[in-house]
Amino acid sequence: MSEHSHPTPGLYVVILLALVVGTCLTWGIAFVDLGKWNPVVALTIAVIKAVLVVLFFMHVHYSSKLTKVTISAGVFWLMIMITMSLSDYLTRTFLPQ
Repeated sequence: MSEHSHPTPGLYVVILLALVVGTCLTWGIAFVDLGKWNPVVALTIAVIKAVLVVLFFMHVHYSSKLTKVTISAGVFWLMIMITMSLSDYLTRTFLPQ
């Protein structure tokens, strides 16, 4: 078996600081009026933070390819479910009232 490489404690500090900065950015952007872009910016920051947590704190970055494929498949199916839910929600106005 091959040895697993683990990140240095300094990398955890850098990731933690990135998460704190992302949280502060999300809080700060809530006070800026971007119109329709507020949720887009907030969700983009949230997705970046989630990816950092999954990759480094959950050690997926250092895992096997099978683990990465499994997580990718889960995200793919989640996107399919979100797409189907949104398509249902966005087409409800097409029905006669």
